Amino acid sequence: MFEVILTRRKRFGWRWQVCDQSGKIFADGFERTRPSAKYHGERALFFLLSQAHLHNRSAAPSKD
Repeated sequence: MFEVILTRRKRFGWRWQVCDQSGKIFADGFERTRPSAKYHGERALFFLLSQAHLHNRSAAPSKD
């Protein structure tokens, strides 16, 4: 299970992180506005999940 975490930074904007349940960070970044940080965090989560799906498809044995 992954989640996107948004953290307010003093006067500088918002930090976003994509983490698993244990707290391991898979992606992170910094944006000036909260909506932008939310967008980029969710985009990174989508990319991470789509890459895992493609990796699993290519690793599956062929049924020839």
